[in-house]
Formats: sequence, structure tokens, C-alpha cells
Amino acid sequence: MARPGLAAGAAGGENGRIMKPLNTLLANTGTTIFTVMSALANAHGAINLGQGFPDTDGPADVIEAAKAALGDGRHQYPPMTGVPELRQAVAAANRRFYGIEVDPDAEVVVTSGATEAITACLMALLDPGDEVVLIEPLYDTYLPVVRMLGAVPKLVRLEPPGWALPRDRLAAAFGPRTKAILLNTPMNPASKVFSADELALVADLLARHDAYAICDEVYEHLVFDGLRHIPLMSLPGMRPRAVRIGSAGKTFSFTGWKVGYITADRSLAPTIAKAHQLLTFTTPPNLQRAVAAGLGKDDSYFAGLVGGLQAKRDRLAAGLARVGFGVLPARGSYFITCDFAPLGFNGDDVAFCEHITREAKVCAIPVSAFYDGDAPRHWARFAFCKKDSVLDEAVARLDAHFAGRRGSLTQPAGQG
Repeated sequence: MARPGLAAGAAGGENGRIMKPLNTLLANTGTTIFTVMSALANAHGAINLGQGFPDTDGPADVIEAAKAALGDGRHQYPPMTGVPELRQAVAAANRRFYGIEVDPDAEVVVTSGATEAITACLMALLDPGDEVVLIEPLYDTYLPVVRMLGAVPKLVRLEPPGWALPRDRLAAAFGPRTKAILLNTPMNPASKVFSADELALVADLLARHDAYAICDEVYEHLVFDGLRHIPLMSLPGMRPRAVRIGSAGKTFSFTGWKVGYITADRSLAPTIAKAHQLLTFTTPPNLQRAVAAGLGKDDSYFAGLVGGLQAKRDRLAAGLARVGFGVLPARGSYFITCDFAPLGFNGDDVAFCEHITREAKVCAIPVSAFYDGDAPRHWARFAFCKKDSVLDEAVARLDAHFAGRRGSLTQPAGQG
């Protein structure tokens, strides 16, 4: 919010003098919903099932690798595109999991997290006036960055409960000015894993319109129920058109390390690296070498990661259903989407999430935050990447709060 007496985006100088306005887009961009809700959770002592971060450490041997790397005497700037060990590990993982052959010296760029990777890819591909196809609901970084670059978002909406891909509307979003699609699978917050048939449709549209794909695949190893993640890059003809973004934070439960990696054709990677050069230039080298060790872990680690998270998903889903929520399937990622309408709450999703954070001491994220403009208003997103005891306590708090009130809860005053 702007200070009193200042125009939106204006800066205050000495003696209250109004300065020239700041960047309009950034000045008018709100604080991310994750920060807002996490702060509210902290203020009210609520269990935070809003922000998607695990509450336990990742693999101990990867932590030990990071410690050991601190003692190897390599503390200065590493190569801009990443240390050789991590670039080689990313290339090996592409081959191992998806059969994609990658040159680690020319087709991998390491970034300070996947959010930076997304921004660098958009910077590398887009000119002002280019159109970008975005699929709602979407991660809240996508739209501001696209608009900051002067590009034009073309939104295609998926809606609960089915999250069906509207094929005609997707096709209609492509046109002569389409430069790229930003595709997130497995998808946050919908927990949708795009099928081979859906990906084939995207690939066909890209080929017909000579466009690129920026593939946000940070949840690539968090896919449940026997499904498998299919990188768009692995489809025929997509190798030179698709860039693939992975995240050590999601794969190894080290979200604070902020190590991401981009796989891109040698015709694209150098320009992406130039954008990375302007953003962060590099990433802590000891963390890079630790992640390289992690990517080389055997299959049992990745199977255990999926099995453990699927069990947590099932535990939370069953508990929320007992409380009275309408619980949607979650095929991948950290998140369950729930319909709170059966509980009888008389208010929208923002009011509901604020209410349960304050009154039930459990925090969730309103799904409307992942849409631009009008959006579905009776859905909340819960994260299940927490200790079982934390999930159980959250369910117990919600159950106690709503017991005897289902079908009659009204919106508290001041939470509209």
C-alpha cells in the first residue's frame, strides 16, 4: 500500500516531497500470498499447511556432501553455467530418467532456484509484444515477469474439480504472435500431471506455430498412483523447442538451498545463460556439488520419496474428508485442493483461509490467488509435505473447530 499523500508507486523524499514514481508494475504488485499467509500463521500460532516446504531435512548424505564441499578450497566464483559436477549430473539424470541426451558443457545452466530459471528463460525468449500462453491456475511469478518484459499473456483456464484441459481454448490461444507456452507439470496448485495425449496436443501446437515451451518441471519426481512424468522435451520434434527446469529444493527437500537447473538445446542455452548472468551470475558452489551427489543417488531414494509423500497425501486427504471437505485427487506435487462449500462457510476462499488460520490455527492458501481476475472462490490448497504428527494435529484442530457447525458457519465480520 502506498504511503498517505503519495501516488501509487511514488517515493517520498526529504520533507515529504513527492519523488518520481517507481516502476509501475512492481509498485502495484502485491506481496505474494505465501508470504502474507505465512505471516498470518506465525502471528496466530497456526500450523502452516499453506507454504509448500517440508518440515524435515532432506538426505543426510547430501548434507554431508555440502559440508565436505565447504572444505575443499573452492570458494570463489564458479563457472557461470554451473560447476562441471552438477552440469554432468543433470545431463546424466536426463538420460537416466527420460532418455534425453544432453551435452553438459553446452546445454545445462545452473541457477539460484527454479524461480530464477523461469525468469531467465522468459528473458531469453521474449521480446516486447510477443504472446505467451499461460495455463491457470499458475505460480504467481509467471504473470508479473511476462508483463515486466513487455510480453502479452494469453490465459487458458483450468477449473476444479476436474482440471480438464480445454483443448479448443488452448488452440485458440495460439496465433501468429505466439512465442512460447509456459507449461507446469506436475502442476501447482492443481496437482495435475499432464497426460501423453495432452502433451502431444501442446507439441503439435508448438510445431504449427513455430513456438517454444518453457517447462516448469520442479515436481518431476513427485508423481503418485503409478503415473509417470513425461517431459515435453522427450516428445518428437520438441528437443530444440523445449527448455526443462528442475529444482533441487523439491527433489531433495532443501527448498532454502535455491539450486535450480535448466536443460536447453545448444541453440537456446547461451542466451538463457546471458539472462542468468544479469540476474545472479552464479550459485553457491558447495551446494551445487552436493546436489550433484544427490542426483546420483540410487533408485531407492526416488522411490522412497514418492512413497513417503503419497502416504502423507493419503493421510491428509482422509483427515480432511472426515472434517467435511470435498477433497480432490492429487496426482503430483505437495498439494491437495479442497472444496470448503460443504462446511457451509459464508464467504470466499480468502476469507475462509484467513478464518481457519485465526480461529482453527491451521493455515491454507486460497486457490483464487493462482488466477488472474475472477476465479473459483470456494477452494483452498493444503500442503501435505509435513510430519505425520503435524498433519494429524492440523486435522484434529480443523475437526474440533467445525464440529457441530457444518452447514451453518457464517463469515466473520471484517473478513470479506
